Amino acid sequence: MEWRDWELFCEVVEHGGFTAAARVLGHPKSSLSAAVQRLEANLGLRLIERTTRHLRLTESGETIYRKVRPLFAALHDTHSEALAMSSAVAGTLRIKAPYEFGAHHAGPVACAVMGRYPELAIRIDVEHDIVNPIAENYDIVFAMLEAPLPSAGIVIRRVFTLERGLFAAPALLEKFGEPRTLDELRQLPLLTGPSDPPWAITAPGGAVEHLAVDRARLTSSNAHVRLQAALAGHGVLRVTASYTRAAVAAGQLRRLLPDHACEPLNVHALLPARQFVPAKVRCFLDAMEAHARGDPEAYIRP
Repeated sequence: MEWRDWELFCEVVEHGGFTAAARVLGHPKSSLSAAVQRLEANLGLRLIERTTRHLRLTESGETIYRKVRPLFAALHDTHSEALAMSSAVAGTLRIKAPYEFGAHHAGPVACAVMGRYPELAIRIDVEHDIVNPIAENYDIVFAMLEAPLPSAGIVIRRVFTLERGLFAAPALLEKFGEPRTLDELRQLPLLTGPSDPPWAITAPGGAVEHLAVDRARLTSSNAHVRLQAALAGHGVLRVTASYTRAAVAAGQLRRLLPDHACEPLNVHALLPARQFVPAKVRCFLDAMEAHARGDPEAYIRP
């Protein structure tokens, strides 16, 4: 069944004839006539009595028009409302992010966005596991792992890259000495995440070496737990530079091998695959982009 033929039939009746409807809609008069003829043939009913001057509905045509026209009017109203919803920054934005990113990146951005859009509420669930945003009903899932990301029915957008470094407390360095080489670093206890692959570290000359993490002193998916262990002097922490900025400024942590580069951390936004991205999602990702531009030392552009 071609519903467009039903709608064109209503337009012809609404405008009082084929010529007027064709002029308003910008369609050839012949296409409107063909649509009505197809509808009549499909229904097996005569809907319109055609004369050279006037359009007159048959009894069946009048009945059908009265019943169908309100349906199309409601459909157009719903379409307009949906467009308004998609362009309004309102409702609830549901976000999932790992602790390190949620606390130090998504959190400040959320506060800024809520300050600009009073009709928007934001929920941020801080958890380490990566989930499918469709299955778990999230608008945005931020993922920071090197592991493969789910792809069924979702769009994966690389947002930006965070610089990482190696950090340790003065108490640990007093006990073991400050490492000057990767071989010396291997003698120190490490604080790792449960899914960490061997840490890739690039020397000043460009050579890449890997630091085994299978004998870590502490393993935790929570970056704050690892940070607390580092502050207590229990091991070397590999983490984003922005996450330890305050501790470094206070002298609680020191950066190790500053001339060596850790593999940066890619941040991805997992979004439900759809034709139109809601305005609340667009504005949050735009605000995240602006947040990154305002802190060039912490972020590396993709």
